Amino acid sequence: MVKQEQSSSNRPDNTAFTQQRLPAWQPMLSAGIVIPGFVIIGLAFIGIGVALFVTSQSIQVLEIDYSGVERTSPCFQCTDPNLTNCFCAVNFTIDTLFKGPVFFYYGLSNYFQNHRRYGVSKDANQLYGDLKYFTTPSDTCAPYVYDSNSLPIVPCGLIANSKFNDTFKLYQVINGTNTEVPLDGKGIAWWTDYSIKYRNPSVTPLKNAFNGTVKPPLWSDAAYNLDPTDSNNNGFVNQDFLVWMRRAALPNFRKLYRRINQGNYQQGLPAGNYTLYINYNYHVVSFGGRKKVVFSNVSWMGGKNEFLGIAYLVIGSLCIVMSIVMLIVYAKFKFPDEE
Repeated sequence: MVKQEQSSSNRPDNTAFTQQRLPAWQPMLSAGIVIPGFVIIGLAFIGIGVALFVTSQSIQVLEIDYSGVERTSPCFQCTDPNLTNCFCAVNFTIDTLFKGPVFFYYGLSNYFQNHRRYGVSKDANQLYGDLKYFTTPSDTCAPYVYDSNSLPIVPCGLIANSKFNDTFKLYQVINGTNTEVPLDGKGIAWWTDYSIKYRNPSVTPLKNAFNGTVKPPLWSDAAYNLDPTDSNNNGFVNQDFLVWMRRAALPNFRKLYRRINQGNYQQGLPAGNYTLYINYNYHVVSFGGRKKVVFSNVSWMGGKNEFLGIAYLVIGSLCIVMSIVMLIVYAKFKFPDEE
Protein backbone atom coordinates (compact mmCIF):
# COMPACT_ATOMS: atom_id res chain seq x y z
CA MET A 1 0.00 0.00 0.00
CA VAL A 2 2.83 2.36 0.87
CA LYS A 3 4.63 1.51 -2.39
CA GLN A 4 1.50 2.31 -4.41
CA GLU A 5 1.15 5.72 -2.71
CA GLN A 6 4.82 6.55 -3.35
CA SER A 7 4.64 5.55 -7.02
CA SER A 8 1.47 7.55 -7.59
CA SER A 9 3.03 10.61 -5.91
CA ASN A 10 6.01 10.41 -8.31
CA ARG A 11 3.80 10.02 -11.35
CA PRO A 12 3.78 13.08 -13.68
CA ASP A 13 0.56 15.01 -14.02
CA ASN A 14 -1.86 13.76 -16.61
CA THR A 15 -1.41 16.70 -18.97
CA ALA A 16 -0.61 16.88 -22.66
CA PHE A 17 2.82 18.38 -21.91
CA THR A 18 4.03 15.97 -19.22
CA GLN A 19 2.56 12.93 -20.99
CA GLN A 20 4.00 14.06 -24.34
CA ARG A 21 0.69 14.28 -26.13
CA LEU A 22 1.26 17.71 -27.63
CA PRO A 23 0.48 18.03 -31.34
CA ALA A 24 3.60 17.77 -33.48
CA TRP A 25 4.52 18.48 -37.07
CA GLN A 26 6.93 16.31 -38.97
CA PRO A 27 7.87 17.25 -42.52
CA MET A 28 7.36 14.64 -45.18
CA LEU A 29 10.31 15.20 -47.49
CA SER A 30 9.26 14.33 -51.00
CA ALA A 31 10.94 14.93 -54.32
CA GLY A 32 8.58 17.81 -55.01
CA ILE A 33 9.93 19.61 -51.94
CA VAL A 34 13.61 18.59 -51.83
CA ILE A 35 14.52 19.19 -55.48
CA PRO A 36 13.08 22.74 -55.72
CA GLY A 37 14.62 23.46 -52.29
CA PHE A 38 18.09 22.52 -53.53
CA VAL A 39 17.56 24.66 -56.64
CA ILE A 40 16.50 27.70 -54.60
CA ILE A 41 19.39 27.30 -52.14
CA GLY A 42 21.86 26.80 -54.98
CA LEU A 43 20.68 29.90 -56.86
CA ALA A 44 20.79 31.97 -53.65
CA PHE A 45 24.34 30.83 -52.87
CA ILE A 46 25.49 31.49 -56.42
CA GLY A 47 24.01 35.00 -56.30
CA ILE A 48 25.71 35.78 -53.00
CA GLY A 49 28.96 34.25 -54.28
CA VAL A 50 28.95 36.39 -57.43
CA ALA A 51 28.29 39.53 -55.36
CA LEU A 52 31.09 38.70 -52.92
CA PHE A 53 33.57 37.78 -55.64
CA VAL A 54 32.89 40.87 -57.76
CA THR A 55 33.12 43.12 -54.68
CA SER A 56 36.38 41.49 -53.64
CA GLN A 57 37.84 42.09 -57.09
CA SER A 58 37.07 45.80 -56.78
CA ILE A 59 39.13 46.18 -53.59
CA GLN A 60 42.57 47.66 -54.18
CA VAL A 61 45.61 46.13 -52.51
CA LEU A 62 49.26 47.17 -52.79
CA GLU A 63 51.93 45.04 -51.10
CA ILE A 64 55.57 46.07 -50.79
CA ASP A 65 58.19 43.68 -49.40
CA TYR A 66 60.98 45.47 -47.56
CA SER A 67 62.64 42.51 -45.80
CA GLY A 68 65.96 43.36 -47.43
CA VAL A 69 66.84 39.75 -48.22
CA GLU A 70 67.83 40.52 -51.80
CA ARG A 71 71.02 42.49 -52.33
CA THR A 72 69.17 44.81 -54.71
CA SER A 73 66.67 45.73 -52.00
CA PRO A 74 66.99 49.31 -50.65
CA CYS A 75 66.79 47.86 -47.11
CA PHE A 76 69.51 45.24 -47.59
CA GLN A 77 72.06 47.13 -45.49
CA CYS A 78 69.61 47.24 -42.57
CA THR A 79 69.48 43.45 -42.21
CA ASP A 80 72.75 43.56 -40.25
CA PRO A 81 71.61 42.81 -36.65
CA ASN A 82 74.46 44.93 -35.28
CA LEU A 83 72.97 48.09 -36.79
CA THR A 84 70.51 50.14 -34.76
CA ASN A 85 68.14 52.83 -36.02
CA CYS A 86 68.86 51.96 -39.64
CA PHE A 87 66.82 53.89 -42.19
CA CYS A 88 65.89 52.94 -45.72
CA ALA A 89 63.53 54.31 -48.35
CA VAL A 90 61.26 52.44 -50.76
CA ASN A 91 59.90 54.18 -53.84
CA PHE A 92 56.68 53.10 -55.53
CA THR A 93 54.12 54.43 -57.97
CA ILE A 94 50.33 54.41 -57.91
CA ASP A 95 48.81 54.51 -61.39
CA THR A 96 45.21 55.38 -60.48
CA LEU A 97 43.44 56.85 -57.46
CA PHE A 98 43.73 54.48 -54.50
CA LYS A 99 40.26 55.06 -53.06
CA GLY A 100 40.02 55.95 -49.40
CA PRO A 101 39.91 55.46 -46.61
CA VAL A 102 43.19 53.62 -47.09
CA PHE A 103 44.36 51.19 -44.40
CA PHE A 104 48.09 50.85 -43.85
CA TYR A 105 49.21 47.44 -42.50
CA TYR A 106 52.53 45.81 -41.70
CA GLY A 107 52.81 42.11 -42.51
CA LEU A 108 55.03 39.31 -41.21
CA SER A 109 55.51 35.79 -42.55
CA ASN A 110 56.90 32.61 -40.97
CA TYR A 111 56.14 34.16 -37.57
CA PHE A 112 54.30 31.81 -35.22
CA GLN A 113 52.41 33.95 -32.73
CA ASN A 114 50.15 30.93 -32.18
CA HIS A 115 52.89 28.92 -30.44
CA ARG A 116 51.58 27.71 -27.06
CA ARG A 117 54.54 28.86 -24.95
CA TYR A 118 54.62 32.21 -26.71
CA GLY A 119 50.89 32.71 -26.21
CA VAL A 120 50.93 32.18 -22.43
CA SER A 121 54.05 34.28 -21.84
CA LYS A 122 52.35 37.36 -20.37
CA ASP A 123 50.89 38.50 -17.06
CA ALA A 124 47.22 39.48 -17.44
CA ASN A 125 47.09 41.01 -13.94
CA GLN A 126 50.11 43.16 -14.69
CA LEU A 127 48.61 44.31 -17.98
CA TYR A 128 45.42 45.22 -16.12
CA GLY A 129 47.42 47.74 -14.08
CA ASP A 130 47.73 45.81 -10.81
CA LEU A 131 50.83 47.29 -9.17
CA LYS A 132 51.40 44.18 -7.05
CA TYR A 133 52.37 42.29 -10.20
CA PHE A 134 54.80 45.02 -11.25
CA THR A 135 57.21 43.95 -8.52
CA THR A 136 56.38 40.22 -8.64
CA PRO A 137 55.48 39.26 -12.21
CA SER A 138 53.89 35.90 -12.91
CA ASP A 139 56.14 32.93 -13.72
CA THR A 140 54.19 32.49 -16.96
CA CYS A 141 56.27 35.37 -18.35
CA ALA A 142 59.38 33.19 -18.40
CA PRO A 143 62.04 33.73 -19.60
CA TYR A 144 61.38 37.51 -19.44
CA VAL A 145 60.38 37.90 -15.78
CA TYR A 146 63.50 39.52 -14.27
CA ASP A 147 66.63 40.98 -15.83
CA SER A 148 70.20 40.08 -14.93
CA ASN A 149 70.04 42.44 -11.93
CA SER A 150 66.88 40.73 -10.61
CA LEU A 151 64.74 43.74 -11.48
CA PRO A 152 61.19 42.92 -12.68
CA ILE A 153 60.47 43.43 -16.36
CA VAL A 154 57.32 45.44 -17.11
CA PRO A 155 55.55 44.45 -19.28
CA CYS A 156 56.93 40.95 -18.93
CA GLY A 157 56.79 37.98 -21.29
CA LEU A 158 57.68 36.93 -24.79
CA ILE A 159 54.78 38.66 -26.54
CA ALA A 160 55.54 42.10 -25.13
CA ASN A 161 59.29 41.75 -25.63
CA SER A 162 58.86 40.87 -29.32
CA LYS A 163 56.65 43.91 -30.06
CA PHE A 164 56.97 45.12 -33.64
CA ASN A 165 59.00 48.34 -33.61
CA ASP A 166 59.56 49.37 -37.22
CA THR A 167 58.17 52.85 -37.90
CA PHE A 168 57.11 54.42 -41.18
CA LYS A 169 56.63 57.79 -42.81
CA LEU A 170 54.92 58.16 -46.17
CA TYR A 171 55.58 61.00 -48.61
CA GLN A 172 54.07 61.88 -51.97
CA VAL A 173 56.61 63.22 -54.45
CA ILE A 174 55.07 66.28 -56.13
CA ASN A 175 57.30 68.16 -58.61
CA GLY A 176 60.37 66.82 -56.88
CA THR A 177 59.18 67.86 -53.41
CA ASN A 178 58.21 65.42 -50.66
CA THR A 179 54.76 66.08 -49.19
CA GLU A 180 54.08 64.07 -46.04
CA VAL A 181 50.96 61.93 -46.05
CA PRO A 182 49.28 62.17 -42.61
CA LEU A 183 48.89 58.80 -40.87
CA ASP A 184 46.12 58.39 -38.30
CA GLY A 185 46.91 55.95 -35.48
CA LYS A 186 43.90 56.56 -33.25
CA GLY A 187 41.46 53.74 -32.58
CA ILE A 188 43.36 51.10 -34.54
CA ALA A 189 43.09 48.57 -31.68
CA TRP A 190 39.96 46.77 -30.54
CA TRP A 191 37.75 48.84 -28.24
CA THR A 192 37.49 45.94 -25.78
CA ASP A 193 41.29 45.85 -25.49
CA TYR A 194 41.95 49.47 -24.54
CA SER A 195 38.71 49.94 -22.59
CA ILE A 196 38.34 46.65 -20.70
CA LYS A 197 41.14 44.11 -21.10
CA TYR A 198 44.17 46.39 -20.59
CA ARG A 199 44.51 49.22 -18.08
CA ASN A 200 47.19 51.57 -16.81
CA PRO A 201 47.84 51.91 -13.08
CA SER A 202 46.03 54.78 -11.36
CA VAL A 203 49.27 56.61 -10.71
CA THR A 204 50.10 60.17 -11.77
CA PRO A 205 52.47 60.66 -13.46
CA LEU A 206 52.42 57.24 -15.07
CA LYS A 207 56.23 57.05 -14.97
CA ASN A 208 56.15 56.65 -11.17
CA ALA A 209 54.25 53.37 -11.47
CA PHE A 210 57.31 51.86 -13.20
CA ASN A 211 59.79 52.78 -10.49
CA GLY A 212 62.01 49.82 -9.62
CA THR A 213 61.24 48.03 -12.89
CA VAL A 214 62.97 47.75 -16.25
CA LYS A 215 61.67 47.73 -19.80
CA PRO A 216 61.68 44.57 -21.96
CA PRO A 217 65.18 43.89 -23.38
CA LEU A 218 64.24 44.57 -27.01
CA TRP A 219 62.40 47.83 -26.32
CA SER A 220 64.08 51.16 -26.97
CA ASP A 221 61.73 53.09 -24.63
CA ALA A 222 59.86 52.25 -21.47
CA ALA A 223 56.13 51.59 -21.60
CA TYR A 224 55.25 55.00 -20.18
CA ASN A 225 57.09 56.72 -23.05
CA LEU A 226 55.85 54.83 -26.11
CA ASP A 227 54.17 57.93 -27.53
CA PRO A 228 55.78 61.20 -26.32
CA THR A 229 53.29 63.25 -28.37
CA ASP A 230 50.16 61.88 -26.67
CA SER A 231 50.06 61.16 -22.94
CA ASN A 232 46.83 59.17 -23.36
CA ASN A 233 48.56 56.76 -25.75
CA ASN A 234 51.17 55.39 -23.37
CA GLY A 235 51.57 52.42 -21.10
CA PHE A 236 49.43 49.36 -21.64
CA VAL A 237 46.78 51.23 -23.64
CA ASN A 238 49.17 52.29 -26.38
CA GLN A 239 47.43 51.51 -29.67
CA ASP A 240 50.43 49.87 -31.39
CA PHE A 241 51.11 47.77 -28.29
CA LEU A 242 47.50 46.59 -28.15
CA VAL A 243 47.48 45.67 -31.84
CA TRP A 244 50.60 43.56 -31.32
CA MET A 245 49.30 41.86 -28.17
CA ARG A 246 46.27 40.50 -30.05
CA ARG A 247 48.01 37.41 -31.43
CA ALA A 248 47.56 36.15 -34.97
CA ALA A 249 46.24 32.64 -35.59
CA LEU A 250 48.40 31.89 -38.65
CA PRO A 251 52.15 32.25 -39.32
CA ASN A 252 51.55 34.72 -42.17
CA PHE A 253 49.61 37.73 -40.97
CA ARG A 254 49.23 41.46 -41.17
CA LYS A 255 48.30 44.00 -38.50
CA LEU A 256 46.86 47.48 -38.81
CA TYR A 257 49.46 50.22 -38.46
CA ARG A 258 47.67 53.40 -39.52
CA ARG A 259 44.77 54.84 -41.50
CA ILE A 260 45.09 57.37 -44.31
CA ASN A 261 41.94 59.50 -44.13
CA GLN A 262 42.98 63.05 -43.31
CA GLY A 263 43.74 66.30 -45.09
CA ASN A 264 44.12 66.11 -48.84
CA TYR A 265 44.03 62.33 -48.67
CA GLN A 266 40.49 61.83 -47.37
CA GLN A 267 39.45 60.50 -50.77
CA GLY A 268 42.49 58.23 -50.96
CA LEU A 269 46.00 58.28 -52.41
CA PRO A 270 46.14 60.13 -55.74
CA ALA A 271 48.04 58.66 -58.66
CA GLY A 272 51.70 59.56 -58.53
CA ASN A 273 55.07 58.73 -57.05
CA TYR A 274 55.55 57.95 -53.36
CA THR A 275 58.42 57.31 -51.00
CA LEU A 276 58.11 55.24 -47.84
CA TYR A 277 60.78 55.99 -45.23
CA ILE A 278 61.35 53.05 -42.88
CA ASN A 279 63.08 53.00 -39.53
CA TYR A 280 64.26 49.38 -39.79
CA ASN A 281 64.53 47.87 -36.30
CA TYR A 282 62.70 44.55 -36.48
CA HIS A 283 64.99 41.78 -37.75
CA VAL A 284 63.36 38.72 -39.31
CA VAL A 285 66.02 37.31 -41.63
CA SER A 286 67.57 35.16 -38.88
CA PHE A 287 64.48 32.91 -38.71
CA GLY A 288 63.59 33.04 -42.40
CA GLY A 289 60.83 35.59 -42.00
CA ARG A 290 59.69 38.33 -44.34
CA LYS A 291 58.30 41.81 -43.79
CA LYS A 292 56.00 43.87 -45.95
CA VAL A 293 53.71 46.87 -45.87
CA VAL A 294 50.21 46.60 -47.28
CA PHE A 295 47.93 49.38 -48.47
CA SER A 296 44.31 48.37 -48.84
CA ASN A 297 40.81 49.78 -48.85
CA VAL A 298 37.62 48.01 -47.80
CA SER A 299 34.05 47.51 -48.97
CA TRP A 300 30.77 46.51 -47.34
CA MET A 301 32.13 42.95 -47.02
CA GLY A 302 35.41 44.02 -45.42
CA GLY A 303 38.86 43.51 -46.90
CA LYS A 304 39.84 41.59 -50.00
CA ASN A 305 38.78 37.96 -49.60
CA GLU A 306 38.23 35.93 -52.76
CA PHE A 307 37.88 32.65 -50.87
CA LEU A 308 34.49 33.57 -49.39
CA GLY A 309 32.95 34.29 -52.79
CA ILE A 310 34.46 31.16 -54.33
CA ALA A 311 33.17 29.05 -51.43
CA TYR A 312 29.63 30.31 -51.96
CA LEU A 313 29.88 29.65 -55.71
CA VAL A 314 31.14 26.10 -55.15
CA ILE A 315 28.42 25.23 -52.63
CA GLY A 316 25.72 26.78 -54.79
CA SER A 317 26.92 24.89 -57.85
CA LEU A 318 26.98 21.61 -55.90
CA CYS A 319 23.38 22.21 -54.81
CA ILE A 320 22.32 22.74 -58.43
CA VAL A 321 24.17 19.61 -59.55
CA MET A 322 22.63 17.56 -56.74
CA SER A 323 19.15 18.78 -57.65
CA ILE A 324 19.71 17.65 -61.25
CA VAL A 325 20.99 14.26 -60.08
CA MET A 326 18.00 13.81 -57.76
CA LEU A 327 15.62 14.81 -60.56
CA ILE A 328 17.12 12.18 -62.88
CA VAL A 329 16.99 9.50 -60.18
CA TYR A 330 13.41 10.41 -59.29
CA ALA A 331 12.29 10.39 -62.92
CA LYS A 332 13.84 6.94 -63.47
CA PHE A 333 12.91 5.19 -60.22
CA LYS A 334 9.80 6.95 -58.95
CA PHE A 335 7.10 4.69 -57.46
CA PRO A 336 3.65 4.40 -59.01
CA ASP A 337 1.89 5.95 -55.99
CA GLU A 338 3.95 9.12 -56.40
CA GLU A 339 2.84 9.69 -59.97
